[in-house]
Amino acid sequence: MKSDIKNIKLAAEGKKRIIWAEHDMPVLKQIKKRFAKTKPLKDLKISACLHVTCETANLVRTLQAGGADVLLCASNPLSTQDDVAASLVKDFKISVFAKCGENRVTYYRHLQAAIRHEPEVTMDDGADLLSLLHTKYKKQTFKVKGSMEETTTGMIRLKVLEQAGKLLVPIIAVNDAKTKNLFDNRYGTGQSTLDGIIRATDILLAGKNVVVAGYGWCGRGFASRARGMGANVIVTEVDPIKAIEAIMDGFRVMPMSRAATIGDLFCTLTGDVKVIRREHFAKMKDGAIICNSGHFDVEIDIPALKKIAKKVTKNVRNFVDEYILKNSRRIYLLGEGRLINLAAAEGHPASVMDMSFATQALATEYVVKNYKKLQNKVYNVPVEIENWIASAKMKAMGIGIDQLTPEQKKYLANWEIGT
Repeated sequence: MKSDIKNIKLAAEGKKRIIWAEHDMPVLKQIKKRFAKTKPLKDLKISACLHVTCETANLVRTLQAGGADVLLCASNPLSTQDDVAASLVKDFKISVFAKCGENRVTYYRHLQAAIRHEPEVTMDDGADLLSLLHTKYKKQTFKVKGSMEETTTGMIRLKVLEQAGKLLVPIIAVNDAKTKNLFDNRYGTGQSTLDGIIRATDILLAGKNVVVAGYGWCGRGFASRARGMGANVIVTEVDPIKAIEAIMDGFRVMPMSRAATIGDLFCTLTGDVKVIRREHFAKMKDGAIICNSGHFDVEIDIPALKKIAKKVTKNVRNFVDEYILKNSRRIYLLGEGRLINLAAAEGHPASVMDMSFATQALATEYVVKNYKKLQNKVYNVPVEIENWIASAKMKAMGIGIDQLTPEQKKYLANWEIGT
């Protein structure tokens, strides 16, 4: 079993964290129990390009329990928990190619290892694995029965491929599942982004002007939680409908050019490039803090920031780099502009990842059962999978809901009944 990890001696601590997370992932645990009995993924080769965290560890253990031969590589150079990677290799015999802080060369070498695994199913967090398959390894795509994508950024890339008629494998849009984006993106990102910022800076959010770039599900979650801690939240948007929603949710909305002059803390959550640029840096107050919680490190124009800085001091505090501009103003960049919730913290809580990874597991089973019917296009997660996961989560939480009576079902199915 080949792997490339930082330190196998970290396995004992990693195993503790994996088991701890499993306690808060009852839906995935239920699927794992069934998979262990029925083996729906028997002998299936899976390459998963995901954040290597204790929650992800429980997903790949579930796939392994279903009979799959799983290889895991990192979807971000800073998101790997090295002790978890060590435990997966030593304790659970799963191939892992991931090291926290790996450079670009190593990152792509690990992606290539995932492709050499000759996967029949792939999982992506940002579509880097699928992108590599579509550019340099097209011949291998004929073996791929289907792929799961669980980020907004990745879905943007794959839908562009589909629209161009160049998509070579079926995609299940796990990111677009309600049990994913309504909960993982909003509550998971909202909490973990704040966690990463506070761990990196130890700032008091109360009274700060916090600028949230993007009001999608991730932006909504972060904005509401920042407000809950006493921050004065400003939203920047390019979508007029989302901008109106932010206004009606009680937030100030303005262009970044104006927000740059008053913000104390800036966080990008858009999935787009150069959201905070040179002209914005030029307007920021001394001591402004900038960070990103979108998937790639392109939302902040870091090369432009380097150009206008007369001095850069790395790690003035863990995960904090200081850029001193020519007029002696200081701008602090967190986590090298990468995902702050994973660079400086531990990512989403296990409870919310329970639903997202349950969706991943059941979507994989769905692909195995139905791949002969699937075309090379993007598919939503089947509604029956969504409903089962939501119901299982409710049951695990000890919460019940009402059921429609026969009369109510009849009423909803009849167009003739009116006033």
